[in-house]
Amino acid sequence: MNVKILALLLAGAAGGFALFERGQSNDGAESIHVYKSPACGCCAKWVTHLEDAGFDVTVEDVTDVAAVKTSLGVPLDLGSCHTATVGGYVIEGHVPADNIRDLLTEAPEVRGLAVPGMPVGSPGMEGPNAGPYDVLAFDEAGNRGVFARVTP
Repeated sequence: MNVKILALLLAGAAGGFALFERGQSNDGAESIHVYKSPACGCCAKWVTHLEDAGFDVTVEDVTDVAAVKTSLGVPLDLGSCHTATVGGYVIEGHVPADNIRDLLTEAPEVRGLAVPGMPVGSPGMEGPNAGPYDVLAFDEAGNRGVFARVTP
């Protein structure tokens, strides 16, 4: 993680965060709850990516994913096709499982992580011509910074 950018992100934060309770399943796997459209194939592939990484995943198919994003404080410009909650954080889009684990281990005071759009090469969006993309940390005040740079 780029510590300088994260420090700037945290310096601009306005107050506390409404976080969720951290949860683990009975087998010790971190519990993650995914909100997605029932018709989205790449969302299902991302769920498989999380399960393969050892997360205990519950999926809730919703007709209005945008309303979920709004209620969880995801900035509009960071939006993607699915949203999740894990360990007190919001995860927006095709964030790699390793970055989610890093977030949970480091426990920075941010609202969550996002991979805006649907970049080719991100988990669930595998394919030819994959390129680098950024995983962004964001807070409730709209501040953001690069949490990780991913190069396929």
